[in-house]
Amino acid sequence: MADGETMTMHIVVLGAGRVGHLIALDLAQDPGFAVTAVDAAADSLDRFPPAARVSSLIADLSDPGAIRGVVGDADLVVGALPGFLGYQAIQTVIAAGRNMVDISFCPEDPLSLDGLARAQGVTVAVDCGVAPGCSNMFAGRSAALFDEVVRFTCLVGGLPVVRTWPWEYRAGFSPVDVLEEYTRPARFRLDGKAVSRPALTDPELIEFDGIGTLEAFNTDGLRTLLATQSIPTMVEKTLRYPGHIDRIKLLRDTGFLDAQTIALPGGAVSPLEMTSALLFPAWHLGPGVEDLTVMRIEIEGRRQGQPCTMRWDLLDRYDRATGATSMARTTGYTCAAVARALAAGLISG
Repeated sequence: MADGETMTMHIVVLGAGRVGHLIALDLAQDPGFAVTAVDAAADSLDRFPPAARVSSLIADLSDPGAIRGVVGDADLVVGALPGFLGYQAIQTVIAAGRNMVDISFCPEDPLSLDGLARAQGVTVAVDCGVAPGCSNMFAGRSAALFDEVVRFTCLVGGLPVVRTWPWEYRAGFSPVDVLEEYTRPARFRLDGKAVSRPALTDPELIEFDGIGTLEAFNTDGLRTLLATQSIPTMVEKTLRYPGHIDRIKLLRDTGFLDAQTIALPGGAVSPLEMTSALLFPAWHLGPGVEDLTVMRIEIEGRRQGQPCTMRWDLLDRYDRATGATSMARTTGYTCAAVARALAAGLISG
C-alpha cells in the first residue's frame, strides 16, 4: 500500500429487508467501507439507488453453504436476517472465521456459540438493535456512573403513529418474529433470583409525554444481559397501545401462535406461520406509514454514596425526508455504530 492510501474494508450485510437496507446504506457512506448486500429476494436488492455504493448479490441465506460463499472475502459481516435464520447464520459466519454484528434476535441462546467464536479467534456482537442493543449500552454505562446498581428497567416498543382498529399496531420487522416474542417465556431477575414468566404478563399502564398511555408487559428482551450483568433486579417490558395484550392472548390461547404443524384436509400447516401470513397485510409498515419508537431506561442504585435514580427516555419518529421507519432507524443505526466500532478495533472478544 502506497503512503497516504487507506485500506478499504469489505462489509457483507446478510439480509436486505427494511433494517438491513438501512444498515447497508449507512455503512456505504463511509469511504473506507465497500458494502455488499445479500438477499434471496431480487426486489429487496433493487431498492438500492444506483448512487448508494452498495453492491448486491442474490443468495439463499437459509443455506449455510451459500453464506460461506458470500462471506469468504469479508472483513466484517452484519447479520440482518429474521430470527429463525439468525442462529445458523451466526454459527456459519463464526466457523468461516469472520467478525460479525447481528440483529436477528434468534430464539436460540447466541452465547452458546461463545466457545466456537473463541476457538476461531473472532468477535461477534449479538442482539445489536435498539433493545436489546442500545439498552445494553445503557446497562453497561451504569457501571461507570454508579457505585452500585440495584435495578435496571427497560420499557420499549415500536408503534404506528395512527392507531387503526382492530390491531392498532404495525410491525417494524418480520411479523413472525413479533409473534414469537409473545410465546417465548420472559426471563428476568428479581432480588438476585432468576425468574421466568409467560410473555404478556405483569401488565402496567405507563404515561409518555407526546404519546399518552401505553401498556407494558413482560417479554424476553434482556437476553445476554442476564449473563453479562450482575444487577440484582433486571426487568424488560414491551410497550403497546392499551388493549394489545387481550388481542394477542386471544390468538395465543386459542392456538393461533403454535409453531407445531397440524393436519388439515388441504395439508399440514403451522398455525404460527398461517397467522403471520394473515397478519402481514394488517401489520405491514407500507410506504408512507409513519411509526415511532419509544424507550425508557431507568437505573437505580447508589452514586457518590447516595441513593440515585437515572432515567433516559428515547422518542424517535419516522423520517419523512428519507422514508426510513423509526424502527429501522433505531435498530439499524445502533447496529451500524457497533459495526464501525468493531471495524475500528474498539471492540474485541
